[in-house]
Amino acid sequence: WQGREGAAPYSTLVPSDEVTIDYRHGLPVVTLTLPTRSERCRFTVKPMVTTVGAFLQDVQREDKGIERAEVFATDGSKVSDATLMEVLLMNDFKLVINNTAYSVSPPVKDKLSSEHATEMEDIKSLVHRLFVALHLEDHQVRKERELLQKLDRLKEELLPLEQMKARIMDSADAKTSRLLWVGLALMSTQGGALAWLTWWVYSWDIMEPVTYFITYGSAMAFYAYFVLTRQDYIYPDAKDRQFLHYFYRKSKKQHFTVERYNKLKEDLAEAEESLRRLRQPLHLRLPIQEINDKD
Repeated sequence: WQGREGAAPYSTLVPSDEVTIDYRHGLPVVTLTLPTRSERCRFTVKPMVTTVGAFLQDVQREDKGIERAEVFATDGSKVSDATLMEVLLMNDFKLVINNTAYSVSPPVKDKLSSEHATEMEDIKSLVHRLFVALHLEDHQVRKERELLQKLDRLKEELLPLEQMKARIMDSADAKTSRLLWVGLALMSTQGGALAWLTWWVYSWDIMEPVTYFITYGSAMAFYAYFVLTRQDYIYPDAKDRQFLHYFYRKSKKQHFTVERYNKLKEDLAEAEESLRRLRQPLHLRLPIQEINDKD
């Protein structure tokens, strides 16, 4: 059998039983005879990590008398050293050590016994439990420390903004209250003036059209309010709208950024919710007493 182009012909083609592959605990084990030491040696392969080149280097390190180690496909083409062993073990191949070619037929992975599959699942479950036992608590403590530091930083940034917001709200509320009292005073003055004009200056026959047009003008004013704001003129809503008007105008003067304040409040609420969920016993899988001690 002729190898790749330019390579010397192999002097020997050894049957497939000289190089065997079987699976132990879910990992392929390649067993072959070292040419110099004439003894059988096993090489456990991690198929999803180990490359063909790494496997051949392991074989050469085991037997210093090996000058040449290559892998060829059944059609004679050389398999790249960068190929993963998982890909190589999907089909038959030829392992060339010095001038000897070994015909290798890997077992079909899908036809492995259910016992091997069960062992693999048990190992995975064991590794998962060990990882949880060794790293979960450290991860939870580290994550909790990060959240606490984030909460302290957010609260520190929010403190001056909260104080500024409180002052702006007090100022806006005072202006809104003054506006309401001014409106009540104007309405009282208007009622008193109409009564004085009706009973002491003119008669009702003269004042009736005046009151009609005042009422009609008020209705027009309410309708104009609806056209401008798309809201009915309801006293609580009108008060809140005027409060917000004063609040944003005062915030602009005081350089209070409402968007930044809202973003910090959202981040604070999110961090507090993450910390609460992190400290839940069902998520931590820790005793309730230990959670209370951390609080």
